[in-house]
Amino acid sequence: MTNNFNLLEFASKDGADFPQSVVKNLYELAKNLEVIRDFYQKPIKVNSGYRSPQHNKNIQGAPNSQHVKGKAADLVIEGVTPAELAKGIQILIDNGKISEGGIGIYNSFTHYDIRGTKARWNLSK
Repeated sequence: MTNNFNLLEFASKDGADFPQSVVKNLYELAKNLEVIRDFYQKPIKVNSGYRSPQHNKNIQGAPNSQHVKGKAADLVIEGVTPAELAKGIQILIDNGKISEGGIGIYNSFTHYDIRGTKARWNLSK
């Protein structure tokens, strides 16, 4: 897929196959994640990438989740807090290095998606 990301890292947790339209989106997402990885000079763990519609429903994900479209990933970088990762992603967006999209801060991960419009939320405690 890219130098540091393979398709299996983005697999739906229920084992569902990737629709072709999703694979294209995941490739675009992975290219953006490469830039984030280079910025931090550390590996990125993808906690959640693609979610099949059924898996998204089972975990009570947002009905129009970017994960179902293959445009989102929940990320962890060792030694970087979710808030710090969100700030770095924002810097990269502001400098035109990665795509505009959603940034969500959670207790143990940061959500990033390539929806093309700005969306921000903080659900950390």
